[in-house]
Amino acid sequence: MKIRTATLKRKTTETDITVKINNIDGSGKTEIKTPVGLLNHMLELFAFHGFFDLDIDATGDFKKVDIHHTNEDVGIVLGQAFKEALGDKKGIKRFGSAFVPMEEVLAHVTIDISGRGYYRLKTGKGVVAPEMKDGYVFNDAEHFFDAFAKHLGMNLNIFVDPLDRDLHTTLEPIFKALGIALDQATQIDPRRKGIPSTKGVID
Repeated sequence: MKIRTATLKRKTTETDITVKINNIDGSGKTEIKTPVGLLNHMLELFAFHGFFDLDIDATGDFKKVDIHHTNEDVGIVLGQAFKEALGDKKGIKRFGSAFVPMEEVLAHVTIDISGRGYYRLKTGKGVVAPEMKDGYVFNDAEHFFDAFAKHLGMNLNIFVDPLDRDLHTTLEPIFKALGIALDQATQIDPRRKGIPSTKGVID
């Protein structure tokens, strides 16, 4: 099978980001460097459990402004890179779903690489918002997921219950489940001879 790769660069007045997908069907080897330590770790988990060989090099106005621009732009470029690596999406399974627990937290991620970018996150009732960790808050993760989903062109639904007060404990199972679900969706199904849509195309 042809190695599915992509390299994308995005440079603005706020950020300078390069994403390299060295192999969608890899071993989970990563080299991730952003100014956001927690995001680095979460992306390493995502790639490891999704078997994506992935390099990310990002700089931004982290010290002058805040995490927001770098965090969101990494999601944008990562989504664009996956979209490019998948090409016309011929033969992919398209759908993926995974449950991952961590202590009391259970994350369920379901995706559809439909060409229509959409993101939704739902949490259990009566939960508290996780505390900030190293300048990163739960809302930052939501911005990342939204950008990633819309620029890849996937329907991304996340359910997590409960939200643990520790942000790391809340996010880790989500990113692991996202990697597993995306691995499923991007795999080639030998039974599928064309594009997995009755329309015959996935934008």
